[in-house]
Amino acid sequence: MTKKAFTVSRRDFLLAAAATALAPPLALRASRRKLGPNDKLNHACIGVGGMGWGDLNQFGKHPKVNIVALCDVDSVRLKKASEAFPNARTYTDWRELLEKEGDKIDSVNVTVPDHNHFVIAVNAIRAGKHVYCQKPMCHDVAEVRALTETAVKAGVITQLGTQIASTKGDRTAVRWIKEGAIGKIKHAYLCSNRPGAVENYRLVGPRPAEGQEAPSTLNWDLWLGTAPARPFSPDIYHPTKWRAWQDFGTGWSGDIGCHIFDAVWKGLGLKPPKSVIAEVQKSWEESPARRADTWPQGNHITWTFPGNKMTESKTLPLEWFDGEFYPPEEIRALYSVADYPAESAMLIGTKGALLIPHGGFPVLLPKTSFENYKVPELPDRNHYHHFVDACLGGEKTESHFAQSGPMTEAILLGTVAIRVPGKLLEWDSAKMKFPNNPDAERYLSRIYRDGWRIAGR
Repeated sequence: MTKKAFTVSRRDFLLAAAATALAPPLALRASRRKLGPNDKLNHACIGVGGMGWGDLNQFGKHPKVNIVALCDVDSVRLKKASEAFPNARTYTDWRELLEKEGDKIDSVNVTVPDHNHFVIAVNAIRAGKHVYCQKPMCHDVAEVRALTETAVKAGVITQLGTQIASTKGDRTAVRWIKEGAIGKIKHAYLCSNRPGAVENYRLVGPRPAEGQEAPSTLNWDLWLGTAPARPFSPDIYHPTKWRAWQDFGTGWSGDIGCHIFDAVWKGLGLKPPKSVIAEVQKSWEESPARRADTWPQGNHITWTFPGNKMTESKTLPLEWFDGEFYPPEEIRALYSVADYPAESAMLIGTKGALLIPHGGFPVLLPKTSFENYKVPELPDRNHYHHFVDACLGGEKTESHFAQSGPMTEAILLGTVAIRVPGKLLEWDSAKMKFPNNPDAERYLSRIYRDGWRIAGR
């Protein structure tokens, strides 16, 4: 097949930011079968190792899913997946999969490093496929805006991989926020201080001065995809560790933030923030080499959102803490300083507080004031299967891109603020600009390397 170019220039993103204006990167015929509840969904998995292995098996458990194609740049991972689903056709290059499978597939999941989310998802959507994409939706703010608009215009079913959003816990939290259980919201404190995360995933860097040849089982060029070329080096990129690097990941807040933000975003009906500012790990801030290559191991980000009928004031401060930064002790003490959930959201209201532990059940505080508060009866829901059911004519997905896209944009604005620590960035969402700091706009998008740019641009 002809390897065409796959991205959009920064100017196109920032001035147009509209997926409809982008030239189609693949010579694919947009097609979508009209599916009903009695049909089977023909599904392709792009990325089948790590989180991709879990995604593959979740989709494979749905009785109305046919796993018809598998794709991974790592032949060891692809072999394992093929042995589990022997009837599926296998590919190393996702572009070849989309071109050759054509009308044979109805949907794909995109479970690869963040820097390649957009280019795969947008091409799948333009080919008429429903898309489940792991979080964060994209690597850059501009990509998220373009992908959201592409998906909405195409009318395909979409779902962001915020699996916890479908649990009873998060859905109950959304319900309680919306019904005003703790009154008008005054402040929000979000955190992810997972034990071991800094040591295992958040590398200090910078990258090694010299690399080495990639193993024969890994197509390093395809793994790099849209990112700038660099030599392979073991144990710091593939697998898992890529999130630490700016070229590939979005840092801890960009990744886990999508989980912790979700119930708060939905419950409050938040809109794009007015501003964002970040405080970062001092050793990272003072190291030019690290600032140019890795994400810091600790962040404290503050967004100011427009207020609405759910908030006490005309604006809502929302703070994020990770690594060496923790929510204030007096906030943790509302539940328990010693037992405060490492990953959670705390909303402070005029009538009380709401703690939303990541993966757990929400707690209304103080407990003595809410002993008899009604817990809604919500059915169990599998995030993956909910996507499949939606593709087969069921109800709208929990984390469709029209909902999760604006949320991801806000979260990724935090990663922009990280790169200019201590500077307040005022955000003009309509124009996709920082009126008070135009220099920071260079972090809203990136130029993909040669061979991956969208044709005609």
